[in-house]
Amino acid sequence: MKTNVIMLVEDNPDDEALTVRALKKNKTVNEVIVARDGVQALDYLFGEGVHAGRNTDEMPQVVLLDLKLPKLDGLGVLRRLRADERTKLLPVVLLTSSNEEQDRINGYGLGANSYVRKPVDFDEFVAVATELGLYWLVMNEPAPRGA
Repeated sequence: MKTNVIMLVEDNPDDEALTVRALKKNKTVNEVIVARDGVQALDYLFGEGVHAGRNTDEMPQVVLLDLKLPKLDGLGVLRRLRADERTKLLPVVLLTSSNEEQDRINGYGLGANSYVRKPVDFDEFVAVATELGLYWLVMNEPAPRGA
């Protein structure tokens, strides 16, 4: 059975709350897993640290990844995900406030599936998060496991 799980990697509590609320609003997501820094995200995805023993066969359908994170930034997380066979095809959307061209170049160069700038306006932010959830959970056909 397909479960609709999204991982949000976000250190800003306000952006986290807005994103989670928007994703759950349209009822397409069963669970939003939140990591507040890059190390927490990798620990969850690879079943390490406090997540040791987690069934790593169960992955989120998409990772919404901020760039500016404590401990390990978003590009470092993305680099590690793409270097590992278990996560190299896991959809990753860079969801960030950065409008720097170099961030987009680096993100896509490391294998990001999409780059979305966080709107400053509350209603626009909710709309973007809702659309991301609908696209990645309903419309997108993920790569087969183990491909």
